[in-house]
Amino acid sequence: MNARVETDVLNHLSNQHLDALEEETIFILREVAAAFERPALLFSGGKDSLVMLKCAEKAFGAGRIPYPLLMIDTGHNFPEVTDFRDLRAKELGADLIVRSVEDSMARGTVRLAHPGESRNVHQSVTLLEAIEEFRFDALIGGARRDEEKARAKERIFSHRDSFGQWQPKAQRPELWTLFNTRLAPGEHFRVFPISNWTELDVWQYIARENIALPSLYYAHQRDVVERKGLLVPITPLTPARDGETVESRTVRFRTVGDITCTCPVSSDAASADDIVLETLAADVSERGATRMDDKTSDASMEKRKKDGYF
Repeated sequence: MNARVETDVLNHLSNQHLDALEEETIFILREVAAAFERPALLFSGGKDSLVMLKCAEKAFGAGRIPYPLLMIDTGHNFPEVTDFRDLRAKELGADLIVRSVEDSMARGTVRLAHPGESRNVHQSVTLLEAIEEFRFDALIGGARRDEEKARAKERIFSHRDSFGQWQPKAQRPELWTLFNTRLAPGEHFRVFPISNWTELDVWQYIARENIALPSLYYAHQRDVVERKGLLVPITPLTPARDGETVESRTVRFRTVGDITCTCPVSSDAASADDIVLETLAADVSERGATRMDDKTSDASMEKRKKDGYF
């Protein structure tokens, strides 16, 4: 696509719908503040949580977000993301709570099958421990329905029982924006204000609002190997295997998470507008193109969510 065509596409691409999505998100964020006693906003420093944070600023005013930010750290997160997380929290004067999977391992509540096992799935244990520690009754997350099949059928206000588990067949319909906020002791809700956004909406909003992101969301050089149709980044946690060829490629991350299960994609996109154009042409979802943990089975995400995952 040449520069003239790209400019033409961007000029004719409407972003008027972003106002409606933003309005809905702000309404939900305010509804959580009104309906629950001890909510928290899950904040990883990734693009979706940064979009939610921007909407929260608009909902309550900069420096006046009425709930803390919570991060569950596997100890294997990209340093560019955790550094950016800390920077944004400091800029906002927000209360940032970080709980680590490594602490759960030290307590014996998380046990790895082997030292090289991904800690990503074990975040559920640490998250449930944080909920018990702080008695959170609502956690606001940045999941979207276009990401994955299990997330597509989850409600915006998603009930969790006293064990932190999700029962997909026991969800109340959310007609006319009437949300279920009824809780029994020990239960909580996961709330997803940007459920109705798509990856394209997120990037259009980032471009419109000029939201700063960690650098690895944009094109950069990185050593990778091809494995099972994915580009696996070469790090001390994910070294090349025998027989694999390491290549230096220009890549970016469509989503970021635990280093052990998050892969980049080939890309020359250096700005949010460039990524909008790439996303228009994409035919694989961001998780489908980047997440090794979703490749184990078609029901991987649903099983994790039933066990308490985000």
